[in-house]
Amino acid sequence: MSRISGAKPLGAVPRRASPGRPLGILALGAILMASAGCNDQPTRAAANTAAPAPVAVTVVTLERRAIPVNSVMPGRTAPYRAAEVRPQVGGLLRERHFAEGEAVRAGQSLFQIDPAPFEAAVRRAEAALSRIEAAEQAASSIANRLRTLARAQVVSEQNLENAEATLRQTRADIISARAALETARIDLNYTRVASPIDGRTGRATVTPGALVTANQITALVTVTQLDPIYVDLTQPSAVLLQQRRDVASGVLRRDSADRAVARLLLEDGSEYPHAGEVQFSEVIVDQGTGSVTVRAVFPNPDQLLLPGMFVRARVEEGVTDRAILVPQRAVLRTPRGEPMAFVVNAEGVVDQRVLRASRTVGNDWLVTDGVAAGERVVIEGLQRIRQGTRVQASERPATPAGT
Repeated sequence: MSRISGAKPLGAVPRRASPGRPLGILALGAILMASAGCNDQPTRAAANTAAPAPVAVTVVTLERRAIPVNSVMPGRTAPYRAAEVRPQVGGLLRERHFAEGEAVRAGQSLFQIDPAPFEAAVRRAEAALSRIEAAEQAASSIANRLRTLARAQVVSEQNLENAEATLRQTRADIISARAALETARIDLNYTRVASPIDGRTGRATVTPGALVTANQITALVTVTQLDPIYVDLTQPSAVLLQQRRDVASGVLRRDSADRAVARLLLEDGSEYPHAGEVQFSEVIVDQGTGSVTVRAVFPNPDQLLLPGMFVRARVEEGVTDRAILVPQRAVLRTPRGEPMAFVVNAEGVVDQRVLRASRTVGNDWLVTDGVAAGERVVIEGLQRIRQGTRVQASERPATPAGT
């Protein structure tokens, strides 16, 4: 059988070639790409396993030093002494001897009540005393004569006893009359209403011509002593307990257990120039506020402080040499609310520390546990680090205590 021209053998698969690109070139390109991919894999793995660059942070080295510990308490001023002047006898008010608001001395006359009725009472008491003294002389003479006659048995013993009883009665009447005279003189003296203390007068509630009564409810005037002056401060009971624990444990050192120096901050923010002293603290806690009252006394020579002013007092609780100041910006909070800080160790790795911070001193926390002197805490770059982060630390000098 003759082969037909152009016929294809049975089972042969026709080949298609891309226009202008032979099949050999395509296969070679695929081999080269595969080998190139294999060569890139070690390079990428090496890049992924390379150590990250250290994080730049700023640190401060902690120091242990003696630090005065202060606490700021709100309070109000109160007069050192205040006397409400009331009349001790009744009568017509005739004169006022002071100008409202002026300084007066103890014993200085403030008001004058009409003394005429009391002068008459004194003269009456004097006359009564003179009459009884004359009766006593007569009774004494009679008793002396009867004693002589009784020894001679001229008069009975009963007559003598009656005469001596009369004499004793007149002598008792003399004592009573003298007391009545003294009372009349005291009442006369009370018509001159005097200041009981040194101080400054307030507003007078009466004017001359008014009728006043003894021990009336309304005071004629109030005299207030302003130098020195009290400042009543309020302190939370929890703070007071912590302070006493610190003193007992030796964390706080105080020269006197009961006295502490205090300085005032006035309402306008200025500092009062004279230092005061804490006198005592109340032994009862206010159930409504949970605080105790602490009373301090301050000199007030210029009478700059007036009763009722709102002030703040900075009280020196003591000195501590066992604690370390950590800047407040270096202290963060754990999810449990505990204070913590990041410490950079000698290898330049961050270590997270939980702190025991009792109070603030200026812009720092007073820390008693968690860090040690000489360690470095991070104060800048905190948002870029965590436990175990390698850092590159730059030192910042520590600030003075309490600033």
